[in-house]
Amino acid sequence: MDNRHQETLARIGLNILYYRKQKGYTQQRLAELTSYSKNHIQQVETAKTLPSVIALLDIAEALEIPPSKLFEFR
Repeated sequence: MDNRHQETLARIGLNILYYRKQKGYTQQRLAELTSYSKNHIQQVETAKTLPSVIALLDIAEALEIPPSKLFEFR
């Protein structure tokens, strides 16, 4: 994976973690809601894998947030 976007991917992962915890979801619960594996959710949260746009849309939908929230820099 190209390191040019590593900071952004890390930010997306942290945002997923933040909103997941806000909902009180475990990685397992988010995996169940999105039909992705727990391992995949973990890898996205830790920026170890490059998530597809569809995966990000599915995650945002499961977290009941607009997809743009995943890209916010707080």
